[in-house]
Amino acid sequence: MKVNVEIDCTPLEARQFFGLPDVQPMQLAVMERLQQQMITNIEKVSPEALMQSWFTFDPKIAERFQDMFASMAGLGGTRVSDKKK
Repeated sequence: MKVNVEIDCTPLEARQFFGLPDVQPMQLAVMERLQQQMITNIEKVSPEALMQSWFTFDPKIAERFQDMFASMAGLGGTRVSDKKK
């Protein structure tokens, strides 16, 4: 014996029929909060914010970046201001 039952209803109607809670308001609130956090975090990793945080950490960081790029480029020599000392 084979029995086929077809039910034509929306997901909301099915949840209500089975007595499941409506979680849509909670999902919307969570998604809104997640979106706000993502926007905040994206602003923190913008190039301007990263450079500002790096250069305010150490006053001589600009010189160290210059030395690092010079050594990576194969120039590897010391700066003129270091030779005078």
